[in-house]
Amino acid sequence: MPKDIRKMLENYSEKPSELSTNHNKRFEERLFKELHSEEKKKRPVIQWLSIAASIVLLVTLGVKFIDFGGEIETEDPVEKKLTLGSISPDLNTIESYYINSINLELSELEVTDENKELLNDYLEKIGELTKEYKSLTEELNTKGVNDQTIDALISNLRLRLQLLQRLKKQLNDFKKLNLKQNEIQQV
Repeated sequence: MPKDIRKMLENYSEKPSELSTNHNKRFEERLFKELHSEEKKKRPVIQWLSIAASIVLLVTLGVKFIDFGGEIETEDPVEKKLTLGSISPDLNTIESYYINSINLELSELEVTDENKELLNDYLEKIGELTKEYKSLTEELNTKGVNDQTIDALISNLRLRLQLLQRLKKQLNDFKKLNLKQNEIQQV
């Protein structure tokens, strides 16, 4: 059964406690021993070492990951060239899409003796467009970023992809035509 604490404390009387006359003296002696013991002397050294190690670690991490706004000189400075993809994330996505698509189309081409001439003509045109793309990139680096150069770079990539798709379609048509001719000759 719960008991009411107020009733329990009604008859409570506090016993006065007195400190011994030597209490202050004993306390001072203990305090002096604690402060001047050998273990306590070694402990601050370890604490200072751990603090110093933490500071060195933080400074090292800070130098590693924080850019102070200035470029660090290296022995062999590399000139940063501006490309379509380095202008903005959206343009990087566009450039990556076209370049990956162009590379995919190129990898899917089948070279045979029959289609070699057609393939060479298209690849020559694509090579010219690639040279033009490089010169447009140089123009981007010399004249700076402008809408006309960006549009020309994107159009160049689009045109190369369209040429490769047209080439692929013509090669498929050529292949079907050859198959039909072979079937007719066999009959």
